[in-house]
Amino acid sequence: MEVEQIERVHDFNSYYHQRLDVLTDRYLGQGSPSAERSRAGIAALLGELTAGQRDRLIRAQDEIRRVLRAAAVVVEAVPPASVIARECLARYAAELDQTFPEGFEEATLTRPEDVTGTQLVAVEDGHPVGCGLWIRLGPGVAEIRHLWVAAEARGLGLGRKLLSRLEVDAAAHGITTVRLGTHPLLTEALALYRSSGYDDIGGYSDIPYNQLAFEKVLLNPYAAGSGTGRAAGSHRSLSASASHHGAAASGSRR
Repeated sequence: MEVEQIERVHDFNSYYHQRLDVLTDRYLGQGSPSAERSRAGIAALLGELTAGQRDRLIRAQDEIRRVLRAAAVVVEAVPPASVIARECLARYAAELDQTFPEGFEEATLTRPEDVTGTQLVAVEDGHPVGCGLWIRLGPGVAEIRHLWVAAEARGLGLGRKLLSRLEVDAAAHGITTVRLGTHPLLTEALALYRSSGYDDIGGYSDIPYNQLAFEKVLLNPYAAGSGTGRAAGSHRSLSASASHHGAAASGSRR
């Protein structure tokens, strides 16, 4: 990360707050005089812009919000039997049950004791918003399963982030080839896999929802994820207290 990038973000933050007089929620109560003054100042500022410029400003703010949200999502390695891990998989199964004409049988989810690799969960503001895991199929070969991003967190690049982290983690554990299967209806997942270097292969699984199969060769932990993932071991591990998380969101599901 370049020092110049840090300084530019810092300068923008100062300029943004100075121009819009933005205060934190701690100081802005609903209907408070400070809040009304802030809104009046923003209205005056927007009044100096054309309609097109106002639209550009709002679109830019939306993009900044998306990028900051993406940066704030933390990918955690969790125990497969933990509450947060099973909660994510249950939400994944419920969505697929509504998506597939044939429904989705929750019994086909990978059991905690069968996770011979690593299970990851993406957490935003303390709530799980995505997950994925890998298991060993044989010497040097693994399968990525249950890659999912909750609806409220799609569009942040989280599906690609999870996929990359799973690849890096598998490669760091001696895996050289990863496979995965998916359903033809999950077009966003298909686009993600193909753009991430996966090749179509013949079926290898008896899971009925894996009607399309893919494979990717991982040369080493640093080549995994096409350079987009962190070095191996860079995701954090959830503490034991994470198993007590309550219910809690890119577009990839598998």
